[in-house]
Amino acid sequence: ATPIIHQPQCAILGIGKIEKRPVVVDAGGTDALTIRPMAYLSLSFDHRVLDGADADRFMATLKWTLENWHAP
Repeated sequence: ATPIIHQPQCAILGIGKIEKRPVVVDAGGTDALTIRPMAYLSLSFDHRVLDGADADRFMATLKWTLENWHAP
């Protein structure tokens, strides 16, 4: 689904259901198939306010943060 921006907002982040999916990970130089919790993220934004490159950087930073976050 595509989240809809409600004015005066300039962007909205949509987060899909978190569910377990098979993914390929790097395990010491070799590929391994494992199960990980995954979710789809989608960002709708107003191009009149935000540049697409800024939105892409935000999504890349968010992805990196979620993939490299370790709970205490």
